[in-house]
This record gives sequence, C-alpha cells and structure tokens, in this order.
Amino acid sequence: MRAPDFWNANGFIARILSPLGALYGFATKLKQGWDTPYRAQAQVLCVGNLTAGGAGKTPIVIALVQALRARGRNPGVIARGYAARDAAQPLRVDAASDPASAGDEPVLVAQRTGAPVAVFADRRAAALALLAAHPELDVIVSDDGLQHYGLARALECVVFDAHGAGNGACLPAGPLREPLDRRRDLTLFSGCPIDAALCANSPAHAVPIVAETLIQLATGQAIDARSHLQGRAVSAYAGIAHPHKFFASLQALGAQVEGHALPDHAHFDAHSFAQARHACIVITEKDAVKCARIPALANDPRIHVLRIDAKLDPALVDLVMEKLDGPQAA
Repeated sequence: MRAPDFWNANGFIARILSPLGALYGFATKLKQGWDTPYRAQAQVLCVGNLTAGGAGKTPIVIALVQALRARGRNPGVIARGYAARDAAQPLRVDAASDPASAGDEPVLVAQRTGAPVAVFADRRAAALALLAAHPELDVIVSDDGLQHYGLARALECVVFDAHGAGNGACLPAGPLREPLDRRRDLTLFSGCPIDAALCANSPAHAVPIVAETLIQLATGQAIDARSHLQGRAVSAYAGIAHPHKFFASLQALGAQVEGHALPDHAHFDAHSFAQARHACIVITEKDAVKCARIPALANDPRIHVLRIDAKLDPALVDLVMEKLDGPQAA
C-alpha cells in the first residue's frame, strides 16, 4: 500500500483525524484485555510491525527461523497469507504451494527456510492446524501477528524500517495500528539505525539487510550481484509495499535502474515484462514465487531475482534464545 503523505507530518489532515486516531488506539488497548490468549503446545515468537504496510519483516522472519534451527530448535511459521485472507480454514503451505491461494510471502518463507507454514486469518486456528500436522515443532514464528491477541506468545518483536512511525499517530490520522508505547520484548530496525524514540524501553537491535546475490530465474544460477549489475542498465519490477527500497538496493549495487513500481502483491502473466527495454530484468523474491509458475517467465533468461538477507547479530540470537529458554547457566 502507498501511505498517504499526511501520515508523515502533523499537518492539517492529520490534526482533523487525530480524534479518530486516539479512539482507534484506545480500542486496540481494550481489545488486548478482552481476548483470552490461547497457549499453544509450542512457544510462539511473534514478529510484527506497528505500522500499516511493510517494514522489512519477511527477511527477519526467514533469518530467525534459520537461526532457531541452527540453535537446535524445530520452528514452524504461521501467517495470514494475503491471498488466503478469505479462506474458510487454515491452509498448509510448502515450497511448492501456489502463491495465488497461499500468498506470496508464506510461499517465499517456505522456500527459503524449508519450515512448515500455515496461513489463516485466525492465528490460533493456524497454530493448531500446524501443530496437528507437525507435532514435533517446538517454536512457532508468527509473521505479522502482533494484533492477534488471542494467541499467547513467549516473545514479541516489533520491526521498524527507515520510515519509522511516521507522525506517530494511530490510523487513520497516522500509520500506527497500535500506540507506539505498546509493550514488546524486542525492537528490531530493519536495514536502518536504531531510533531510541521508537523502542518503548525494550532492548533494540539494528538488523542489516544485504543484497549480495542474483538468482537467474530460468536456471537457478547464483551470481554475484555487484559484479553483474555494476554499470548495467536494468529493468526492475517490484510488487511490494515500498518499491523504491528495491530500486535503491539495485542502484547501490551500481545498476542503472529503469524502475517499474507495481501494486503490493501484484499479479503477473506471460506478458508482464513485454515492455522491458533492457536485456537484464530484476525482480523481487516475493514476485519471483509467482513468476516461476508462469512458463514464459520461468524460462526467460533475462529475468533475475535479487535475494535479500537479514544478518542477525549473534548477540540478538542469544537474546532470543534466552527469552525463549530462560537464562542459561554459565
């Protein structure tokens, strides 16, 4: 989604809407008291953002799942799943699932991590379905589940990116889905420095986001992104919440970018790149899970995928494990 300009300033429109924003924030606090949390038979680690729109959660979710597995845990993932928002029951997702029904981000998480994934609007039902199919799981990572108070969680991580909290007001006066002082266990800053004003007295960590690898869609070949893109003109397409961040990543790698900003969760077909002017086309990982299912695109040697990785500080992983397991004896 494209955020309205007034979300970034306390201007006239934001001031007019501020009573509604205050009411919205008050209602979210009331809702936390109404819901009786269900405690799943696995610890729940919730990763979400307080703002509407993307905040760089997906690379962090992927990195956390990988880090949990490296520390001996057996994680699974639950999410709403954009495409599955009207589903009547939880849908289990794996690397081969159709993103048209499961959602692009859940399929990407399944492909990158190999972890079992379930999507459903009701996070409690998603967790139950995932555990019924995979009783061996001992941690469930809830992707963007902060506002789903009916599922108890052992650890809550709030993620911000460079957009921060905008004007600091709740919807519709600003971008916040909950007040900024919301309790949380960790505050993570995706690809940007720590902003102490956003931490709500929680431990904070900056999480670098790096783009070092291109994957040719047709062959799966991994290529060093900088050496391949330096000085090269590319046609870049991005169906994500903030396309300009993707274009900026390519420019930082030395590419001359012809950017095509698409709606978040954009639909693709065999003719989506017919107007591309350059011999190298670069797309996002989220878009690639959809393009890979279209033969004309999957076999197009021009199309490359920029892989995005979150780099978790070992001290951050230690803190996550301590929160989940309790302090470890020296």
